[in-house]
Amino acid sequence: MKVSKHLLALISIFTILLLAACGSNEEDAKNTAEAPKEKEEGYTVGHAMGETTLEKTPEKVVILTNEGTEALLALGVTPVGAVQSWTGDPWYDHIADDMKDVEVVGVESQVNVEAIAALQPDLIIGNKMRQEDIYEQLKAIAPTVFAEDLRGNWKNNFELYAKAVNKEEKGKEVLAAYDQRIEDLKEKLGDKINTEVSMVRFMAGDVRIYHKDSFSGVILEQIGLARPESQDQEDFAEKGVTKERIPAMDGDILFYFTYDEGDGKATEVEKEWIEDPLFQNLEVAKKGEVHKVDDAIWNTAGGVLAANLMLDDLEKHMLK
Repeated sequence: MKVSKHLLALISIFTILLLAACGSNEEDAKNTAEAPKEKEEGYTVGHAMGETTLEKTPEKVVILTNEGTEALLALGVTPVGAVQSWTGDPWYDHIADDMKDVEVVGVESQVNVEAIAALQPDLIIGNKMRQEDIYEQLKAIAPTVFAEDLRGNWKNNFELYAKAVNKEEKGKEVLAAYDQRIEDLKEKLGDKINTEVSMVRFMAGDVRIYHKDSFSGVILEQIGLARPESQDQEDFAEKGVTKERIPAMDGDILFYFTYDEGDGKATEVEKEWIEDPLFQNLEVAKKGEVHKVDDAIWNTAGGVLAANLMLDDLEKHMLK
């Protein structure tokens, strides 16, 4: 059967149109795939000073507490600016490698607002206890979130920081891993969970016996370790201790840490007390269960990284 020329022409035109349409659909699909994602929705964070709304996940964060610095690093966030560590040049040894390119913006008790502004951050995280008087200045620079205080339980602030940087799921993972370490250590300790743990801190001009509402005290309680009766107190510490109180330092095991600012004065205090006959006569000293640990890890840093390193110390000395 013969096909008319008109029919062949129509078939050819239809084929051309069909191919053109397919090509157009493929190009549209390609363009859709390559198109940038829509801007993520903003989120609001409730904190000690009210509520702060962020339009997107911040990329340039300034942190104004030491424990906050540890939280950010654990969340995979390197701040553009941070307050200097209480000891170190300028950072604690255990975070120095991760903080190489971070700008110093003062110390917790004396923040450099001009240095913060120069960094043009899109989020500032601070603390009401430390920086309430400059909150309005900071808020004028960038969205600002403040934790309420600096107490022994670092987890409370950690959860706030995770929300502020839009990493709540990562935060839950970090906390779950830490809690699992606590459970593992409990199991390893077995009957040693009843060991009475004593803690002492030496400073220039001050000696303290640490109680339960301290950074290290909270961790000991989470594990379930016992404390000497005189230290089984809900407050922070007994400050201004005199040598007559040395007997209150006794326990099954004693950890002490020294806050030395580089002038050697606190180390001199430590030496004087540790070598004192009253101290040497403690049962814990006679058993050889007195251990010096890092002040940054057991007290000053106050964050999640230090908490995990403290667990390392406890395993080392209590499961030897």
